[in-house]
Amino acid sequence: MLRLLVCLHFLASLSYALAVTVYGPFGAQHSSGTASGAEPSATLGNTDWVQRLNAYNNVRLQPPPLPDPMPPTSFPIVLPSQAQNMPGLSIPQRGDFWGFSIEMSVVQQVIGKNASFIQVPFLNLLATVAERAGRVRVRVGGNTQETATLVDSLADNAIIEKAKSETTGSTAGQTPTLLYTPELLYLLSNVSALVNTKWYLGIPMNDTSHLRLQIAEAADAILGDNVLGYQVGNEPDLYADHGHRSPDYNQTDYFNEFGVVVNAMQQDAKIKNKNNLIAPSLQGTWSPEDLFATGFLDSYASSVDIIAMEHYPDQNCAAEFPTGGFGPIKDPQTVFPNYLTHASGQNMVKPYLNTAGIAQGLGKEFMMFETNTASCGGFPGVSDSFASALWAVDYGLQMAYSNFTGALLHVGGQNVSYNPFTPPPTNLSVFDQWTVGPVFYSTLFMAEALGTTNNSRVVDLFANNGNEFTPAYGIYEDHALARVALVNFMNGQDGQGTYNITLSVGGAQVGEPNDTPAQVKVKYLLAPSVSEKDHITWANQTFGGRFQADGRLSGTEFIQTIACDQNANTCQIPVPAPGAALVFLSSSAQSDAEPATMTFSTTAVTKAIETLTIDASALATSNGHAGKFPLSGTSKGSSGGAIALTIPLSLSLASFLLGTLILR
Repeated sequence: MLRLLVCLHFLASLSYALAVTVYGPFGAQHSSGTASGAEPSATLGNTDWVQRLNAYNNVRLQPPPLPDPMPPTSFPIVLPSQAQNMPGLSIPQRGDFWGFSIEMSVVQQVIGKNASFIQVPFLNLLATVAERAGRVRVRVGGNTQETATLVDSLADNAIIEKAKSETTGSTAGQTPTLLYTPELLYLLSNVSALVNTKWYLGIPMNDTSHLRLQIAEAADAILGDNVLGYQVGNEPDLYADHGHRSPDYNQTDYFNEFGVVVNAMQQDAKIKNKNNLIAPSLQGTWSPEDLFATGFLDSYASSVDIIAMEHYPDQNCAAEFPTGGFGPIKDPQTVFPNYLTHASGQNMVKPYLNTAGIAQGLGKEFMMFETNTASCGGFPGVSDSFASALWAVDYGLQMAYSNFTGALLHVGGQNVSYNPFTPPPTNLSVFDQWTVGPVFYSTLFMAEALGTTNNSRVVDLFANNGNEFTPAYGIYEDHALARVALVNFMNGQDGQGTYNITLSVGGAQVGEPNDTPAQVKVKYLLAPSVSEKDHITWANQTFGGRFQADGRLSGTEFIQTIACDQNANTCQIPVPAPGAALVFLSSSAQSDAEPATMTFSTTAVTKAIETLTIDASALATSNGHAGKFPLSGTSKGSSGGAIALTIPLSLSLASFLLGTLILR
């Protein structure tokens, strides 16, 4: 019997799911609506054409061997209880230090199709960060912002449309001309209404003779205080290489063009905030000092709110652009060990220490505005492995210690391997859920390490005589030691690699009374190996493997309590290989970082699921392709089996319910 109940309801939030129960040789098999830490199951995404997309590659690298010689695996860390007795502390840092940079061209896939159709997994992922950090910062921009043009409307009610490339010459670094509508900004505004999200946007710089300031005009009106700033120039030191300027384009040229934008904004009555610009966002071809020598900061200090840079530790451009003149393709296995050392983060920040001091002297923020494991999409097997999570934990804390005020992990499309999160390919979105990359877990670790007080100060402890495989950081909050972060870059082999620290707080060695607590609590970031892609946990919780994530952590949170010896003023903390540990020195230190969970359902309005019961043989032959075409197969991974398919019909936020279909 078929009953069609049609009702129209305006809803503040909606995500509707239809589940199909398929009966096969082993009876009915049911799907789960949430991610789990179980072995990732085969899905319709596990087809050859999907695996050729870097976001879902099957590259598994061999973990590097243990260091030879091995570093000491038992060593002391003695810290003063009071911040005034700890030299080298950073400036006060916010919990939302790690944020995200989303390429403008993929907004519809990642954030939402329009202002009333928001991707619920995206909301859940933002919420997991915001509930730990207080808020989350997101940039919408990248290379595609430079050619973006605001139009009133687009065909089929699209909010973004790619047009032909405006670049000539070499194909390396080409970006499409991008058209977008005001609906994109309303989409961002609605996200902010649901999760405390602040945005960075970009003013196009591809034609300063005909400036397009409409994004600032419209965003000021639509987003208001939820816009933190406008980037003026995305990697201008690469303009010439990418064919966007003449080959002799230099720092003085950018100085002059930046002035054109500043003057135009000052004269634009529609732009309310004229002093929140972000610049110069150099990639590294020019040094900051060479640009500043033009008088850039002297001339524009009143207009620039954030001094920003963009940098990746490596590049995989030869693989992405084989004829682009980037030399031989790099072997991911060869570069893998480069991400498993404290030296990586230290070397990344070294060129910017002087600029960090300049920004601090001017009272400006200093951000790494775009970064990730490697430009041009990352390295398969490296960028999507547990190593990237450990690397980002250490790199993030190293930036905080070096007085950066924030950093943004870049999010690209389906053909990059470094994404913190990736929606399924459009044609598989009715079958598969999202994929959360290992690097995303670092944002949770960092948020809890810094907490929500926004006055955490970080210090690199140069632990274990500065050994590169065992970095450690102290985090002071409200003038007292609150947390200790420990990283173990070694991959455990034959029971070796785990290290143990003997932590002492206060004591004669630092000129204070003994202050080691009776117990500490520890959260661990863990995986079986540094090359692991799926089985990653933060305090025993996980987003699941590929095509398993709805943006919510699953599993029971486990926080280990370790008793300390107050008579000896010591506490023994193990750090597994590989892994990272966040040690809370007091209950208040943990509560300042403890999330107050808010999630968005990806099943249905009332969490009910309507069910269609269909015989497997009928379903197998109903599509006319015998299950051989990737989009029409009736099983996850093969053409013969039968499984349950959860089909999200996301009619979405601030939308209305067109109807409820019940089949019996």
